[in-house]
Amino acid sequence: MSISSGKAVPVNAARKDGAEALIAFEGVSKRFQRHGGQSLLRHFAGRVFGSGDAEPFYALRDVSFSLSRGESLAVIGRNGAGKSTLLSLVAGLCQPEQGKVTVRGTVGALLELGTGFHPDLTGRENLHLNAALVGFSRRETLDAEPAIIEFAELADFIDEPIRTYSQGMTMRLAFSIAVHSRPDILMVDEVLAVGDARFQARCRERIFALRDAGCTFLFVSHAPRDVTEFCRRAILLEGGRVMADGAADDVLGEYQRASGSRCD
Repeated sequence: MSISSGKAVPVNAARKDGAEALIAFEGVSKRFQRHGGQSLLRHFAGRVFGSGDAEPFYALRDVSFSLSRGESLAVIGRNGAGKSTLLSLVAGLCQPEQGKVTVRGTVGALLELGTGFHPDLTGRENLHLNAALVGFSRRETLDAEPAIIEFAELADFIDEPIRTYSQGMTMRLAFSIAVHSRPDILMVDEVLAVGDARFQARCRERIFALRDAGCTFLFVSHAPRDVTEFCRRAILLEGGRVMADGAADDVLGEYQRASGSRCD
């Protein structure tokens, strides 16, 4: 296992194996302003008496890594370590304050169950909306629609509003849209834990097929067995910093030692 040196990865430089990096973080930092609830009076007083705003919270600090086509990377760490912020930067949902994030290719993202779904639209209407957002033409969406509905096992409910769906039904539709969009990069944040065992097995099979076909896979999970099953490599985040970057088994061991927890 190699411990991160914090040195930025040159985006335009060729990797040792000659593969082009689809994802590259170069010295990336992301901060958020702290807000303490009902703070209008305190905020005003701070401006008047010169105490200023609260110190910002850094979700990521000087993060550098790269990921090539066909590689699979797990991002592990405690709650609040910066994992979801890292995925949000890759997805383009936010921008860094410092450093550079480069993403090449299309991104299929399962960051939070039901993200991007409108509860009052039907499953079919949400399917078409989400397909358009990932760049599908109307013709491509119509061609892919039967396979998406079949994989999600929602033929009897596809024209019902999403608000009437169970959590498992929503997850099946979201996952099916993501994997049928033929992404260059697939990002998954924990949601594979939702759904019955049979559908989870189907999700795993599809992820393996996408990875074997050259899709780059970025995965956040607290389940050690999922990390080692899906990913050969992992990075450990702690306090927004990359503390370790290497073989998944080794990084999991480092996480276990640092947190004092047992990895089953």
